[in-house]
Amino acid sequence: MTDEADDDLVTGTQAALARGGLLSDHDIGFVEREVQQHLARAVAQAIDDRATLVAEAGTGVGKTFAYLVPVLLSQRRAIVSTATKSLQDQLFMRDLPRLRDALRMPIRIALLKGRSSYLCLHRLAGARESATLPDRFAVRALARVEAWSASTVTGDLAEIDGLDDRSPVIPLVTSTRDNCLGQECPRFRDCHVVRARREAMAADLVVVNHHLFFADLSLRDSGVAELLPSADVVVFDEAHQLVETGLQFVATTLSAAQVIDLARDILAAGLSHARGLKPWQELAGGLEMAARDLRLVCAGALREVRGVIRLRWDERARDGALDSSLAQLVAAATATAEAIAAVEATAPDFGRLRERAQDQIRLAQGFAAETPADRVRWVDLGPRDARLIESPLDIRDLFVEQRATGARAWVFTSATLGTDDELAWFCEAAALEDARKLRVGSPFDYPAHARTWVPPRFPKPNEATHPAAVGALAARLAGRLGGRTFVLTTTLRVLPLIAEAITQAATALGQPLNVLVQGTHPKRSLLERFLDTPSSVLVGSQSFWEGIDIPGAALQCVIIDKLPFPPPNDPLVQARSRALEKAGRDAFNDYYLAEAAISLKQGAGRLIRSETDMGLLVIADPRLRQMAYGRRLRQALPPMGALDTEEDALAWLDHLAAGNDALLFGRG
Repeated sequence: MTDEADDDLVTGTQAALARGGLLSDHDIGFVEREVQQHLARAVAQAIDDRATLVAEAGTGVGKTFAYLVPVLLSQRRAIVSTATKSLQDQLFMRDLPRLRDALRMPIRIALLKGRSSYLCLHRLAGARESATLPDRFAVRALARVEAWSASTVTGDLAEIDGLDDRSPVIPLVTSTRDNCLGQECPRFRDCHVVRARREAMAADLVVVNHHLFFADLSLRDSGVAELLPSADVVVFDEAHQLVETGLQFVATTLSAAQVIDLARDILAAGLSHARGLKPWQELAGGLEMAARDLRLVCAGALREVRGVIRLRWDERARDGALDSSLAQLVAAATATAEAIAAVEATAPDFGRLRERAQDQIRLAQGFAAETPADRVRWVDLGPRDARLIESPLDIRDLFVEQRATGARAWVFTSATLGTDDELAWFCEAAALEDARKLRVGSPFDYPAHARTWVPPRFPKPNEATHPAAVGALAARLAGRLGGRTFVLTTTLRVLPLIAEAITQAATALGQPLNVLVQGTHPKRSLLERFLDTPSSVLVGSQSFWEGIDIPGAALQCVIIDKLPFPPPNDPLVQARSRALEKAGRDAFNDYYLAEAAISLKQGAGRLIRSETDMGLLVIADPRLRQMAYGRRLRQALPPMGALDTEEDALAWLDHLAAGNDALLFGRG
């Protein structure tokens, strides 16, 4: 690449993002930002040099346009990966069309999601005939899917307004790698997944998500494998989620729910294509019994489970019950595979079902063997599932392998990638120490618009009174604002405790609040209620710490219950700590503190989302004041003004509330 070409892309990028450039001509609301220009220049240079760039961009930088503009202007084939399907939709439906029009670039763009996002016409037909639905809501949901299926072009289930991601109908009308019949499917010519992949192969820029990217690298099941060799540029937005997402796909997993799905599919296929030839009810029942026994063994004495609990492998495997349960699964899957083999020629469904049964045998036998020395095992226990997981400690080898496959530009960007200029937290985990690094700060005026407060005399997080104290404090603070408050917790366990304490304290103060709690409704519904219902306080855990964008006065107070250290009893955390100590490093400084700083930064990022936002961040953990490491964690936060007392905090909230009233009545 010549210097002249380098200059062309850099110059063109900066001109497009400048005052009087193509973007401001197209949108009168567009404002040139120096920090955005800085990031865009680095991205353009990385594209021209086919280099790797790791770039942290604070809230308000405009990082999406900063990487999309040079990607589009380069006219190179590109893959852009985001953290979630909703962010994919935002890029594909809003940001990219807007930029394509502004830049006058005839770029073909495509959206590619995983199988579970697309309607499977073959499985819809099967669900219509034989599905057993749990309640009338599921019956209505299936009827809605059927009606929509006649008119959809893409088959993307996101088109159906109000269809809950947790609906039991979705697995019935979508395919998985395990149950897809491929070219043997009677509806292959009309397949929405095949069409989406075909369009992606013909596009100049394809928008995927991290789950899809890693699923393909490990399973070869998303279409990315065909795309990647021809891509000149790969961009990962929200890159801070890459490591944990990648681990899910390099790990080996045996799921009780997956076995139950297999049992259901075997029963449906057996009764449809080979009724009376084999005891399908008995075979499916054997698999279901083995799956339910596996979950019971994993749960042990635990009866009620909220969310997903990670359990140590040695605690579940030491008494032999787990080995016995795995042997039961091997026996049930072996009997099923033998029965299917005898009738396999009668229908195409049976070939894949036999392979799935054999996969369960292989997985169960693998987990019955000793854990390899370089891997760690644990159990993820949910309300209705148990997943046995064996994983490496990181995904460094995966990234080394992918970056060696060809000369292309790699761009990794997020608002939270580290606490130092080397962005060591992310780069070390992803084997990107040799990458170019850039940190671009937020353009927001945090000292003027935001305050942070750590209550000086407060119960410690390990004290039984801490959740109630957090709730009472939240009620006092939110009462001054008339709601407009998030309470972010580090565990699901304390959600109901804090929510109840908020309700009780607010009632006692004579200022009732509408308390919304994660898990009572879908995430999108909770956010809508928070915005639409006066005097609302939302209490949420991990899924509300990031990816939530509520600009303006609707959210003016964020309360974090305690410092978000990794749970010390988590088996993956323990294994990583041991590995660091074995290498002569300090696990607390190099791992626990680094993880807590990143999480704290993400939670604090919910507060200020625009140039005019104002708010208060409260961290209800006295260790931030008392412990020597508190200084390092405070440095990870945006440069907000610090408050000393609750009176100071209430006075700041009164100031914010007065500003809200002035705007409401036209005085500001």
